[in-house]
Amino acid sequence: MSASQWDVIGIGESSIDEVIRLPGVLGPNVKLPVPSKQIRYGGQVATTLATCASFGLRAALLGTTGDDDEVDGLCKALDDRGVDTTLLIRRPVRHRRALVLVSEQTGDRAVVWERDTRLALTPGEIPRETIEASRLVHVDDVDVEASLVAARIACQAGIPVTSDIDQITDLTRELIATVTVPIFAEHVPRALTGEADPERALRALRKTHSGRLCVTLGSRGSMLLDGDQLHSVPAPTVRAVDATGAGDVFRGAFIYALLRGDSAVDILRFANGAAALSCTREGALDSVPTRREVEEFLKGEGQRSKGKG
Repeated sequence: MSASQWDVIGIGESSIDEVIRLPGVLGPNVKLPVPSKQIRYGGQVATTLATCASFGLRAALLGTTGDDDEVDGLCKALDDRGVDTTLLIRRPVRHRRALVLVSEQTGDRAVVWERDTRLALTPGEIPRETIEASRLVHVDDVDVEASLVAARIACQAGIPVTSDIDQITDLTRELIATVTVPIFAEHVPRALTGEADPERALRALRKTHSGRLCVTLGSRGSMLLDGDQLHSVPAPTVRAVDATGAGDVFRGAFIYALLRGDSAVDILRFANGAAALSCTREGALDSVPTRREVEEFLKGEGQRSKGKG
């Protein structure tokens, strides 16, 4: 097996999403009709890898799937987008499902999900030779013990590891310590440190992690602490249609720019642009932009900024 068989191997989750677009704003005590339902495909790591593949990286998904009929559609959707699915392990259970409610007015969404415990990826199912056959490993925090094993193997081999961390468990701090570049959802640094300000929270996490630390901030952009240097880049302004998968697209674009050797600011700028573009489209996998689309979008953003100056 070649040492560079894949640019990115993702350890984690894929999902079959039932998407309902609502003609109103999501909120407490809201009652809205259901105009239509659609089956779409996504999942944290699956969408990140689809983004990597869209930008030209060789990407493979290592995880589990169920054996219901719609899994074939999920695998085809990933294959069609250039993601290698040959490493997936099929279980005789129903695949992970999510009900995604999207406000047509704001693009905000709420997600309700279910996952059979038998879909859990175990540490013993992480093959060392597979991890070592990549340039970068990306993990989520769904099956944390398996992610920890993959991250440790990668680090021992000198392979960088990025992450999707969006929940707090007893193993979260251990996963952060193992990962080269943790990428947090906005609420995680605050929950870990008690600091409401994102910069203060990242600097507090610096005490136990010497590498780059990144946090996504939704419509406010993203922030990265590189050594003692803080980089904060605002998100482009777009008319959001559906925010589903935006954070996952951000991570895929971040990985691409990181492997390309971009500066910290350029990594954030490129990832923000990709995430913003994804918000103008419906779905998770279906919202993934191409590299050219992101570059053209950012070029237009730069021209608009000059015009304002």
